[in-house]
Amino acid sequence: MATAATTPHSAATVRPMTREEKKVILASSLGTVFEWYDFYLYGSLATIIGAQFFSAFDVTTRNVFALLAFAAGFLVRPFGAIVFGRIGDLVGRKYTFLVTILIMGFSTFLVGLLPSYAQIGWIAPVILIALRMLQGLALGGEYGGAAVYVAEHAPVGRRGFYTSFIQITATVGLLLSLVVILTLRTWMGEAGFQTGEGWAIAGWRIPFLLSVVLLGISVWIRLQMQESPAFKKMKEEGTQSKAPLKEAFGQWANVKMVLIALVGLAIGQAVVWYTGQFYALFFLQSILKVDLLTSNVLIAWSLILGTGGFVFFGALSDRVGRKPIILGGCLIAAITYFPLFGMLTNVVSPNMTQALETVKVQVVADPATCGSVFDPVGIRDFTSPCDVARVALARAAIKYELAPAPAGTPTRVTFNGTDAPLAPAVAANITGFASAAAQAGYPKAGDPSILKLSGFFSALGSAQALKAIAILTILVLYVTMVYGPIAAALVEFFPTRIRYTAMSLPYHIANGWFGGLLPPTAFAMVAATGDIYYGLWYPIVIAMVTFVVGLLFVPETKDRDIMTYEGPAK
Repeated sequence: MATAATTPHSAATVRPMTREEKKVILASSLGTVFEWYDFYLYGSLATIIGAQFFSAFDVTTRNVFALLAFAAGFLVRPFGAIVFGRIGDLVGRKYTFLVTILIMGFSTFLVGLLPSYAQIGWIAPVILIALRMLQGLALGGEYGGAAVYVAEHAPVGRRGFYTSFIQITATVGLLLSLVVILTLRTWMGEAGFQTGEGWAIAGWRIPFLLSVVLLGISVWIRLQMQESPAFKKMKEEGTQSKAPLKEAFGQWANVKMVLIALVGLAIGQAVVWYTGQFYALFFLQSILKVDLLTSNVLIAWSLILGTGGFVFFGALSDRVGRKPIILGGCLIAAITYFPLFGMLTNVVSPNMTQALETVKVQVVADPATCGSVFDPVGIRDFTSPCDVARVALARAAIKYELAPAPAGTPTRVTFNGTDAPLAPAVAANITGFASAAAQAGYPKAGDPSILKLSGFFSALGSAQALKAIAILTILVLYVTMVYGPIAAALVEFFPTRIRYTAMSLPYHIANGWFGGLLPPTAFAMVAATGDIYYGLWYPIVIAMVTFVVGLLFVPETKDRDIMTYEGPAK
């Protein structure tokens, strides 16, 4: 009979960290920061990478391919979780995530050396995508190993606090990548950063090349680490799983727990995480037309101010439980996303708020000629005038409504009743529609009403910027609520013999697929409806699904003794 041993929180002795425990957390966290840094560099530089490796195509297509290559890293993360999770449960935690950081580090370094499309042709993007997939595979094994390793070293009653330092790593890695990129852009100038004009090397390559230094530091630290106590105990007792994949996913009792962990915890956490950090950045840049420097500065400040929440909520979960904090974060986020993003628009671009209320844009067309324009991966070729017009309006961040017309009526686009020229292709219409929208009252890129900062610290002297940072910090605090306790919760869900394998898969399915595909899916929803806020329904619905499923089926695990827990009853 399986057991579910627990140790009441009141019985746990809250003591200061030992020197060895600090070393464990530092080694695991620092290496994971570097891995996230490597992973996010590509996303931050996707536009420049598109120009370097997909230059045979027009600007829109190359950006789509660059984003698809970025998405490839997310899509393979669950496979990395399976491969390295199995190795971690068979061979050990320490050696497995030593391998993952080597793969991630060398893959990132090679991106910095990779010749462009202009130099070696089509083989350049093929190698780039292969390197991205290697990064995704490595990250799929890294996070689970780090989380399990720290949790299995943590004393009873402190797992949420100890593992919260692992949870900080993704945000710190993103912040580190932004700081390096902003510093190089400022120092080298835009031309030097993008093409290397006046310099020996293009600046965008330097952050990738620097990863080899970070790799060396990480490997040196991790070589000094010892195997986790739980794994050593299991190995000494001979209770190690001989087939962790079969045991984790071939027995219904364990599969059920994986599914509960996925739907009742992980997918809600994932969409709140990506909305608060990635979609917020996308919304600022692509929809509100905030310039690159200003948007990155705003996000950077919100990350700095909000990051302490990971440790706060991780520690709080040791007292009140993982479940109420994670589910509470999902619920609060779902309820407040619409008003918060509306406030963000009003603060950052007040003329946009006014335009949304006063400028009436219509696509007048025969409904029979209008199809679905849902295109989350950006590879569809739209030819119907109705569809071409709607996609172009959405990409120009212009709110529109579809006005049905009699059968056979040619498609028209009107701004406050005045027709705008309609070209046959999407790309050809974006500039024209943006010009017509500007004449009708929409702000365009560079509009004086849109928040613009001159540097990192200039944000502190602007009331408008401080308001925007406050809103973005709230979004980051939601992230810390759902993400701070998630590592401890997932580790506690599964027994030691299959823990690495079983916890890694739901986490990476959630974050790699549900979270990683959030920005393109949300934007596709905006394009399909003409409402700049409609994409928020994606995280809202998924967060509410997690809240309901988690409330009904997720057990509280904070007092579970993970050294003796054998899994659900068979």
